[in-house]
Amino acid sequence: MTTAEAQTTPYALFEGHGQPVTDVDTGAVRSAIETSGAVLLRGFEPSLEGFSALSRMLCSHSSFNESPNRQLLTQGNAVQSVNLGSDPFPLHPELSREPWRPDLAMFGCINPPGVGGQTNICDGIEIVRQMPAEIRQALEGSKLYYIQPASPALLKFWLGTETPGREQMENPPPSCPYFFRKPHGQILRGFIRPVFEPTLFQDEPAFANFVMFARDYLRLPNFPSLDGKPFPDDWLDEIRSTARRLTYSHAWQQGDILLLDNSRFMHGRKAIANAEERRIATFFGYLEGIERRPLEPENPVWRQDDFVPPDTPHDT
Repeated sequence: MTTAEAQTTPYALFEGHGQPVTDVDTGAVRSAIETSGAVLLRGFEPSLEGFSALSRMLCSHSSFNESPNRQLLTQGNAVQSVNLGSDPFPLHPELSREPWRPDLAMFGCINPPGVGGQTNICDGIEIVRQMPAEIRQALEGSKLYYIQPASPALLKFWLGTETPGREQMENPPPSCPYFFRKPHGQILRGFIRPVFEPTLFQDEPAFANFVMFARDYLRLPNFPSLDGKPFPDDWLDEIRSTARRLTYSHAWQQGDILLLDNSRFMHGRKAIANAEERRIATFFGYLEGIERRPLEPENPVWRQDDFVPPDTPHDT
């Protein structure tokens, strides 16, 4: 087995020779995640069981992705398929539309597509470094507001009741990741993150958020909002152009496992000619040894047990 920093690709490469992926040096893999932010395991024995076992060797807990059009691939909720459609997807970190964004995004190729379906990856640190200086300066210190309607199930989960009063909404439990408002008779829930958010392992900010996916795929002009206003179109155009120059398209081979620091790298995909051919497993989880990230609430429940959100998103 060898490991080397890829010369023309953004990931660290670990090469196997047909042995089980659980034989890989997980300490070296963890180190590569921390330094490179993206890791590819190639040439190991293709195995959904091995993929699942590796995820548990690296992560303490999992986060269930409640987005539609996915399948469960193993017992429990931890390993799912990707979205089974054929659409291209803009760049995004997994579950960045919620306050429990996982640390690690894992993808394992069960069967590669014949045409199209490459997974795009892009380093959010490099986006900040290489975007136009005037836009970077304008966005420094700015915040993204992720505000959506609060469902009865969500209110019950976090506040203990489907019909909270003003006092309960203004004083949620310390473990609750949301603030609540009721501006026009409808309860809204929200959380705030910096536009340039620090990554897990680098003392450097990254543009790694939900803005491009929300605007370009979901057609949501004001989710998330930039300091309460829509993200300016001309700024987003420049950021898209920067990201386009930096994006690498990974062509899948059977058995490939791609691991991404989900605080740093965004991912997306190209359109798929035949979606039935493309079978990619996913696992989204919280890395061993990280008890809490800045801006997370006290004792975040997603780092204490495998986490299943209380409801499905309204539009995301």
